[in-house]
Amino acid sequence: MLAYLLGSIPTGYLVARAKGIDIRSVGSGNIGATNALRVLGKPAGILVFAVDALKGFLAVVLIVNWYPELCDLAPRWFGPNGHGDHQLRESLGIVAGVFAVLGHNYTCWLKFKGGKGIATSAGVLTALVPWALLIIFSLFIVLSAVTRFISVGSLVASFSLPFATWFTTRNWTLTAATGAMGVLAIYRHKANIQRLLKGTEPRFDQKKSEAAK
Repeated sequence: MLAYLLGSIPTGYLVARAKGIDIRSVGSGNIGATNALRVLGKPAGILVFAVDALKGFLAVVLIVNWYPELCDLAPRWFGPNGHGDHQLRESLGIVAGVFAVLGHNYTCWLKFKGGKGIATSAGVLTALVPWALLIIFSLFIVLSAVTRFISVGSLVASFSLPFATWFTTRNWTLTAATGAMGVLAIYRHKANIQRLLKGTEPRFDQKKSEAAK
């Protein structure tokens, strides 16, 4: 619940509101970092991305660091006398990360309409599988730069995530969890996929006035 509430903080909406803009009514209408970058400019876009990523990172790190306290509070669930199981600790971190992403994608503060979860997922992956994140981030940068579509980089990175996780960890639990995150991210990009097929997807270097059409 706490991970969901942390993830549900609508950073892009709040930053845009501070500038007198309802980000849901401009650009793609999404509250995530990509639309914030396109509509509000680079400083605001970078800020939104950083805070959204921090939400995911903190959700995992806090649950892992609080694990001994959880053992003391509920030893039947988490282990006796604060000495917990590594696998259970890892599973709790994964669950916290997934719920943080769900909180971002379906925030309760905006009628369960949020972002696409890319930045928050990046924060979760930083805590769980940093080397896999490095691989898919490299793919994201290269493809976004070549195609000028952030959505293309995001889609390819999301698809590649479980493969990169298995390659770097050989851990089936983490691979399954990151696979689920990748599928959710691709699903949240369904509108982008439709626009890409129609040739109407805006490029990230497109002017604000054009992107808002």
